Amino acid sequence: MSGLIKRSVTIAGHRTSVSLEPVFWDALVAEADGEGRSVNALVAEIDEARTTNLSSAIRVWLFERRGG
Repeated sequence: MSGLIKRSVTIAGHRTSVSLEPVFWDALVAEADGEGRSVNALVAEIDEARTTNLSSAIRVWLFERRGG
């Protein structure tokens, strides 16, 4: 499956939705698990540093994190 999946996350106490391809959701969950954190906590950290839309920021963060 290569289509987008939309999921809700909570950032700073309010909910928002993020649309990512399944491979990015899998990578995001793996990174959060590897750090012993929730996906919400990891997305909140990415959100604080972003300069583009949240979905793009997550993709770039994962790409850089995984040696891209």
